[in-house]
Amino acid sequence: MNFSNGDRLTTNATGRSLFVAPLTPGVIFASIEGRPGRVPTTVLSAEEGARPSIEVSSAPRFATLSDRFELAGKGFCGDADSNQVTIGGKGALVLASSPSSLIVLPSNDLEPGPATVEVSCAKRNAPAFTITLVALQLEADSSPLAPAEHRALTVHVHGTTAKVTLEARNLAPDVAELTGGNPVRLSTSGGNGNFVKFEITGRKRGSFQVSIRLLSPAGPPRP
Repeated sequence: MNFSNGDRLTTNATGRSLFVAPLTPGVIFASIEGRPGRVPTTVLSAEEGARPSIEVSSAPRFATLSDRFELAGKGFCGDADSNQVTIGGKGALVLASSPSSLIVLPSNDLEPGPATVEVSCAKRNAPAFTITLVALQLEADSSPLAPAEHRALTVHVHGTTAKVTLEARNLAPDVAELTGGNPVRLSTSGGNGNFVKFEITGRKRGSFQVSIRLLSPAGPPRP
């Protein structure tokens, strides 16, 4: 991993590494060797980062059981393993952390539905709050696609009857065209049969690849 200030790091077996931020506040960029794109992050001053208590100021309303999500706030521990996060009473994995942000992956044995989130670090505890965990179930014919063939991809959402937004991204645009562009964002139907349909059309014969993820705006955590 390369940083715009010249530092280079190698991750450990968990895919993480400990990085000491520069003393000068501002924006620093990180990139992975051999992969395009850079990720910016803001370096805070020591006074801004140091807090006597933990505060979670922003969290998603919904999160999927199989994907990470971000918690923003103040007073978190910079070492990821020093933060303790539980979701529905199960320990979550903190993939990355800074004094103002945590990237959290839920335990793989949770059930869809509302879950209480608790965050602590260095004997300090943030007020508990609730998020709704959802599971995405794809219903689709995965056989090779033929030219001009139309096919529907139905995604069922378990864990909430509220409408949520899903994003579909076409990973094989030479084989298929995703109706509506690339990516496409659609809201689910809501209700007991909460679902949404994406449509693809074949360009040439072959196997198509579409990734689908949940989009959930972050906001103040809810009790």
